[in-house]
Amino acid sequence: MLFRSARLIAPALSERLGQQVVVENRPGASANLASQFVSRQEPDGYTILMIVATNTINQTLHPNLDFHIVRDFTPITSVMRVPNVVVVNPALPVKSVAELLAYAKANPGRLNYASSGAGSSPHVAAEMFKAMTGVEIAHIPYSTTSYFPDLISGQVQMMFAAIPGAMGFIRNNQLRAIAVTTEKRADALPDVPTVAETVPGYENSGWYAILAPRGVPAPIVERLYRDISAALADPRMKLRFPDLGGTDFSATPAELGKFLESEVEKWAKVIRTQGIKAE
Repeated sequence: MLFRSARLIAPALSERLGQQVVVENRPGASANLASQFVSRQEPDGYTILMIVATNTINQTLHPNLDFHIVRDFTPITSVMRVPNVVVVNPALPVKSVAELLAYAKANPGRLNYASSGAGSSPHVAAEMFKAMTGVEIAHIPYSTTSYFPDLISGQVQMMFAAIPGAMGFIRNNQLRAIAVTTEKRADALPDVPTVAETVPGYENSGWYAILAPRGVPAPIVERLYRDISAALADPRMKLRFPDLGGTDFSATPAELGKFLESEVEKWAKVIRTQGIKAE
């Protein structure tokens, strides 16, 4: 999904910059390899990095990183937000967050949830929910999206999933959506309430943002911010956001810097409180 988003933006940005923007996919180490590479590049604006929420989780989950996602990068702008949704197997007798909490408290040890691995965004989202509500729900980590068949069959009961991956199963009534995790209701699921309507203060989502190495001169930052923002504001581009499960998420460089600091702090608290360790 990250690579698709970058490929979507690149042509429009190339047009505005007057030179080709090449997207290089550097997977590995939970997105740390790409971040490490860009942190070591010249601060001339020619190498930039698209990051996701996982990058702010990694800062605490992997304490020996030789870069810091806030300290060693220059924020440019945000790209989009991707809401998450709490889905449950339809056989589970809950249709709301309140009913989920009541069931979990009445049936200790009987609920479990899937994630894409220890320290992944779905994992820490669920652990934050547990920390804020005091319920016990067992974690079942998966290495791939093979959790969806197990969710549908009932081998695991629930998950904090990204909306794009879960939407088809929700529409086919194979999974039940009981809440979205964003502060406001999601456009893709307008009738589904937020977790915060039952658990005040709960909020998390996926998101994409663009950074450059630390030390990029202010005029270059301004140029990149202006051109990327213009590309994202193009109506043709906005029509593609729903395909990626995304919604608008606009931020200036200064606003993005503060947002990243808050995300690192938020997930650091969850990771430490819940004793989450990297696999």
